[in-house]
Amino acid sequence: MKVYSLSLLSVTPTTPAQATLLGTSQDLSSFSFYQRSSVGEFMTFFTKTVAERTPANQPSSVEENNYKAHVFRTSGRQAGSPGMAAVMITDLEYPYRPAFSLLTKLLDEHTTLLNNLPSASAAPSFGSASANAFGGNPSQAAAGGLPPAQKGKLEGTLTGYLSKYQDPKQADTIMKVQKELDETKIVLHKTIESVLERGEKLDNLVERSNALSAQSKMFYKTAKKQNSCCVVM
Repeated sequence: MKVYSLSLLSVTPTTPAQATLLGTSQDLSSFSFYQRSSVGEFMTFFTKTVAERTPANQPSSVEENNYKAHVFRTSGRQAGSPGMAAVMITDLEYPYRPAFSLLTKLLDEHTTLLNNLPSASAAPSFGSASANAFGGNPSQAAAGGLPPAQKGKLEGTLTGYLSKYQDPKQADTIMKVQKELDETKIVLHKTIESVLERGEKLDNLVERSNALSAQSKMFYKTAKKQNSCCVVM
């Protein structure tokens, strides 16, 4: 069993929703050195897509090929304010309970981060943060919506959890003191297509994405043709 990625995002309540990456940690050691850059971009793309497309307050798991994205998104504290989403990408064997226990823990621990973000109308879309969107503060924009020091602290926390939860048995022991998860409330999606809007195709989203390099888009197309097991599609 393997955890590949753990991320925390802010999500606007707009239609369509837009997610901004607050912090992320990835473990791509199981991929070849030459694949890691492209795989990492697709992990981030997959994370953003499920954060934007799954409903708030409804824990969901989305399968795509040999990967599963567990996502828990919450609503904003006030009408029109951004909410948060925690996303964990694992292999298909990773159990639900430790995954969603961790996502719930992350959201509970970091709700105050939203106080450091601009209003929903000013929050940038993923991968397109600009200095103007944050009142002319380029370092905060580059940090994905958080001040650099705060983003660094968050990603240190995510890295620690990513390592600890590689072993779900150990993680489950840690979580025994917490409330049991009602797994019947988790909405399961067998492919990412099932969470996309009607008429949307993953291929089109990949082609239009500014967050993916030309090299990663070509890698996606090649891997799809070969039915590769080493990228999220």
